[in-house]
Amino acid sequence: MIEKFDFTMIVLKNDQYDGSTIDASTIPDSVEVFEEELLLLIEKLENKKLLWVKLDIVQSNLIPLLTKYDFVFHHCNERDITLVKKLIHKPIIPTATNHTLGVGAVVIDDNKLLVIKDKIWQKYKLPGGHIDDRENISSALIREVYEETGINVEFDSIVSLGHFSPGQFNESNLYVVCKAKPLSKEINIIDTDEILEARWIEIEAYLSLDDVHPYNKTIVKNALKNEGFKIDESENLITKNDLNYEIFF
Repeated sequence: MIEKFDFTMIVLKNDQYDGSTIDASTIPDSVEVFEEELLLLIEKLENKKLLWVKLDIVQSNLIPLLTKYDFVFHHCNERDITLVKKLIHKPIIPTATNHTLGVGAVVIDDNKLLVIKDKIWQKYKLPGGHIDDRENISSALIREVYEETGINVEFDSIVSLGHFSPGQFNESNLYVVCKAKPLSKEINIIDTDEILEARWIEIEAYLSLDDVHPYNKTIVKNALKNEGFKIDESENLITKNDLNYEIFF
């Protein structure tokens, strides 16, 4: 619900958790005027637990003002940052982004496994990488395998889920490993800045290598015997029309 007040040009959007978010496009250009209106807003707000504001990077000059009035950082992206102020004692605040997502691929063709070496690890491992913001697991899988090997694949199933903490930036990391069906065979590394080598290797040979991590060996062994979680193609599982989603069973 949009809420407007007679005493300020700032517009709020209320949420179902008894919080309100400042519409950053309605913030006055003058920092001094914004400070006056912000104080009036905080004074007049009733029955609200949290006050949020999401600033574009060009509005970064407002951060010192907001922190002056007890706003704290909650989460950020390259071009924006979201701050929140507690309006009551000990409100429930939704958890900020606290993990990274990675995807790995078990790609098998004619008893051969697709593997790569990168410049960091320099040992044979499964192709894969980070899932981008708002990217589906299956799309990330297809993209990463192609970038690292030049092989086109089709998502088949999820066969493993690993949780590691601390991970990158001291956050938790979720690593989703999927089986994928190869649609091509010729190796052609696209990401040559990161990948040293990509090749097809006999599965038994891979499992017998001393420098392959036991975790990777276990993933491959389980992928060979387990069907995994498939994408459910049923319609109307989720009622929100604007929600991008994948569901696996």
